[in-house]
Amino acid sequence: MISHSFSLNAGGGADRHIPVLGQSALDFLNVRDGGIYIDGTFGAGGYTSAILAAANCQVIGIDRDQTAITAGFGMVEQAAGRLTLIEDQFSNLDTVAHDCGHEYVDGVVLDVGVSSMQLDQPERGFSFRFDGPLDMRMAKHGPSAADVVATADETDLANIIYLLGEERHSRGVARAIVKARTEAPIETTAALARIIGSVVRSKPHEIHPATRTFQALRIFVNDELGELVAALAAAERILKPGGRLVVVSFHSLEDRIVKSFLVARGEARGGSRHLPQVEQAAASFTTLTKRPVVADDAENASNPRARSAKLRAAERTEAPAHDDDLCDLLPRLPSLDDVMQGR
Repeated sequence: MISHSFSLNAGGGADRHIPVLGQSALDFLNVRDGGIYIDGTFGAGGYTSAILAAANCQVIGIDRDQTAITAGFGMVEQAAGRLTLIEDQFSNLDTVAHDCGHEYVDGVVLDVGVSSMQLDQPERGFSFRFDGPLDMRMAKHGPSAADVVATADETDLANIIYLLGEERHSRGVARAIVKARTEAPIETTAALARIIGSVVRSKPHEIHPATRTFQALRIFVNDELGELVAALAAAERILKPGGRLVVVSFHSLEDRIVKSFLVARGEARGGSRHLPQVEQAAASFTTLTKRPVVADDAENASNPRARSAKLRAAERTEAPAHDDDLCDLLPRLPSLDDVMQGR
């Protein structure tokens, strides 16, 4: 259990964020004195706070959301030299660690997806619970969700909504969006939710009709799945032998990618009877979770966000990082740039 003296009582960090599966993540990270750990999704600092409290170690916190980094400055002061915060994408976590002077690190934790802090800010446009600008950008630059809704053709919209939102009414939703935008720009979360609600019906106690479409647009705008694949590969490069990787995901698309990556990296691969001269690549990870860890009833009751969470963990072997292409882990969709340019 957490024992090293560290607490955050000011600055808006750990006190208002309960990390999902926090104790399990800490246990799998195997946090030790003198270790270097990367929290690739700093958010409100919940995991970072737990790591700093567990041992006399150092943490590099990464977040592409400038708001999260700014909110963590008080935590940096209290950590007294043990915490470094970097505004960057977690796909660059190995480069960030090198720039901080570390050739390798002892652990990487990723809490994938949107943070509750972002969802609770109407001006960020992540949630249909509040009326706000249809934005959804984590880093606050590049095309927004409103830009995608205004520009993408009907086929691309339907594919994005179906593949990233798993919305079975995706064609109807895309058709309704294209029709509505000819009459007036779709610029707010409430406007988009109304359009979706005209197509997708839900019964009491079911998820909101707009849930899956909003999820799909958010993932697409921020290239969240591409970032996840790149972050997994970066973690493979930066972890020392015996270092631990812990990933907490919140929907099936993310968990499927993590599982597939760990299965691929946990197997010796390369040679075949057709190409016997190809040197076999040794397994770079040993999986620590045969099945994903999920929250117990008590955590689900106290933290509703935990209900969909799945944790997978693995330990780095001494084998070199693999250099194969991981694009096959991603759904086949046009890039955000291609959609915005009409290609």
